[in-house]
Amino acid sequence: MTMLKLDGEWALTSLTDASIVAPIMLPGDVHSALLAADIIPDPYLGCNETKVQWVGEHDWLLEKTFIVDADLLDAKAVDLTLSMVDTMAEIVLNDETILLCSNMFRHYRRDVRPFLRDGENTLRVTLKRADIEAKARAERLPFPVPWAVGNNQIPHMNTLRKTQCHSGWDWGICLLVSGIYDSIRLQAISDVRLQQVRSAQQWHSDGSCDVSAIISAECITPEHISLGAVAQIECCLVSPDGESMSQSIALTGSEVECCFRVTQPKRWWPAGYGEQPLYTLTVTTDGQTIEKRLGLRELYLETGEDDVGAAMTFVVNDKAIMAKGANWIPLDAMPSKQTPEDYRRLLEDAKAANMNMIRVWGGGMYERDTFYDLCDELGLLVWQDLMFSCALYPSTPDFLRDVEQEITEQVRRLSDHPSLALWCGDNEVIGAINWYPESRANREKYVVNYDRLSRVLQEVVEREDTSRRFWASSPCNGELDFGDAWHDDNKGDMHFWDVWHSGKSFDAYSSIKPRFCSEFGYQSWPSLPTVKTFASEEDWNVTSPTFEQHQKNGRGNSIITEMFTRYFRFPSDFSQMLYLSQVQQALAIKTASEYWRANKPVCRGILYWQLNDCWPVSSWSSIEYTGRWKQLHYHAKRFFAPQLAVFIDDGETLKLNVINDEHRKLGAKGQVTWYDWQGEVIDTWPVEATLEEDGNQVLWQCDRNVINERKHEGFFHVDMVCDGHALSNTWFDDVYKRLPLPSAKVEANVFEKNGTLTITLTTDKPAFFVHPEFEGEGRFNDSSFTLMPCNPVTLTYTGSASAEEMSSKLSIYHLVQSYTPTH
Repeated sequence: MTMLKLDGEWALTSLTDASIVAPIMLPGDVHSALLAADIIPDPYLGCNETKVQWVGEHDWLLEKTFIVDADLLDAKAVDLTLSMVDTMAEIVLNDETILLCSNMFRHYRRDVRPFLRDGENTLRVTLKRADIEAKARAERLPFPVPWAVGNNQIPHMNTLRKTQCHSGWDWGICLLVSGIYDSIRLQAISDVRLQQVRSAQQWHSDGSCDVSAIISAECITPEHISLGAVAQIECCLVSPDGESMSQSIALTGSEVECCFRVTQPKRWWPAGYGEQPLYTLTVTTDGQTIEKRLGLRELYLETGEDDVGAAMTFVVNDKAIMAKGANWIPLDAMPSKQTPEDYRRLLEDAKAANMNMIRVWGGGMYERDTFYDLCDELGLLVWQDLMFSCALYPSTPDFLRDVEQEITEQVRRLSDHPSLALWCGDNEVIGAINWYPESRANREKYVVNYDRLSRVLQEVVEREDTSRRFWASSPCNGELDFGDAWHDDNKGDMHFWDVWHSGKSFDAYSSIKPRFCSEFGYQSWPSLPTVKTFASEEDWNVTSPTFEQHQKNGRGNSIITEMFTRYFRFPSDFSQMLYLSQVQQALAIKTASEYWRANKPVCRGILYWQLNDCWPVSSWSSIEYTGRWKQLHYHAKRFFAPQLAVFIDDGETLKLNVINDEHRKLGAKGQVTWYDWQGEVIDTWPVEATLEEDGNQVLWQCDRNVINERKHEGFFHVDMVCDGHALSNTWFDDVYKRLPLPSAKVEANVFEKNGTLTITLTTDKPAFFVHPEFEGEGRFNDSSFTLMPCNPVTLTYTGSASAEEMSSKLSIYHLVQSYTPTH
């Protein structure tokens, strides 16, 4: 039967000021439409954020006229399907109200056949002000429910089921966007409405796997049933190699099951542990088709008690996984810009940095289908928060009913993805009970309020998805444990913010041994090429109005600058300040990640805050809004690699730990060298070992007293080869500002070789955190590394640039140059 998409151009009119009209492309948002029509300036440029706040203070009408053909009119039912309707919306078809929407995360379906006309039809969507509705809901609550003060710029967003960071966050622009962000469809139905398909896997001792498709469908014609006729459903499973199994089954009720025995299943693995073969499941009936890609794998979360406290280990196909990755925020503050191409680029960049897990943060949104499809394809496990963050939430019957339906629909939509590893109830809502005056004064009342909501979330998840664990909150010490998961490191997942928010030095990371750290982070400023996209040259200063508009953490610039004074000599100019902030950020996250990895198997998860930005801004991200890798992302590629060599200083002994995350033994060989500042060898030690599978071994150690006797004479460096991959790391015996770092002269030779743009870097003396920067779109294969006189480094550049362009626009940064620039 016919399916008609209503995507494309609609008419947009302000109901607050009728003179404001523009075309709008749906799926899309109002702000993007006004920007495209030159009605508002680019919100991301300069201080324009303040100039566009009026957009969220209008009601908006979206209108489209379309022609209905005979196939639709001949159908017994025509379903209008909608999702990602943001947020308060009245939908009118041919002057009849057919839907009232009030939850951005819900899926809506309505049979609109009675309201369709032959020929021309008109669909109108009225988007009402979210701020007014939020305030009205707050006033109706039986007691105050604190909202995310300090993050949200618009009050009471916690009463609405809408992306919470739309009204601002400590990295996010305040754009109270509205619109419809998914395809709008009319589906003609003859006899059977195909509602959903869920899958299940049952593994057997012989290694085979039964793959079941549980199909929900509805016969819409009573005469169809009374005549004893049955609808046929075609079900097909295709292996990654193209082998096909098919069945035709009769629809004898509202739900039927089709089962396939896969005798030699190809297992799906997280990135770094194996391949990601995907099977294709297709179900068809009455002209409607649902297709899904399935990964056959076993997964569970091990949280049993042990000698330390309680584990938090993801186990896939009976193998313990070291989860490595970052937190994910919405891809763009303007939903129209959330393109499939950008999703692929960002997730491929995550995998390129040896990540295998992404946490979808609870203040954003349940992501688009393309996100989860890509995670399946790339082997990125998904820690899925439900959409609650950093505030308290109502527990009124109406709110709970709405949320119950929301979670039911989202779990059903997402649970077939092999990448989805965990359902987490919220982000930091347990902790938020202690943040606000109202809840601190009456904690028991607000704990009960929290528990009412949390129980609904848990009941829905456990009813709808028996194959995965529900985790109440992040951070959380365990079931029904409302303890301090910011500082208790022996069980559950932990958020550790003592370095950034509490001002502790980087060595505070080695004061804890988390079982799973799902949030920790350190800010940097964006690179100069990214700054140029939002600030004119007169605003190239970290305290200029534009730059401060693009710093949403109130103390952010002060924290970055103050930490400079602890570790580094102060940078000489604006570009060096930007560079050094990214060195500092990389050093912070490197310090934590390497130490915690060296505590495997106690620690089994490291997810730093955050992977991405939703606009150009100073933030904790490792990839800038423009797609440019910060130095942190290059370091992550090394400290998240399957094998890692890291120096650990316990005050008495300097040790070299070599970690192997793979479940196979590997040979490793290399040497530790103590260099002076001219690059001459003070001492050297060969290291060679067979790395145990999933192992963590000390391969070398040195008495700290020996080093202390020759303090500041040089630095330690390790170079190893393991399974054909190079491992290296550098260790210093003091903070950088007190070291006699040499004034190295780093030079670049740019050339094209076999169509690849190549840059060879050389130096006359050791140079540290060497970082090539080019303004074009693209990236180098490595950056922010130690460069030795005896070992030139050849880099490749992926992107569109000629050798001439690269030579003229390439900048090379390194640590000493940040305060002693060459002229």
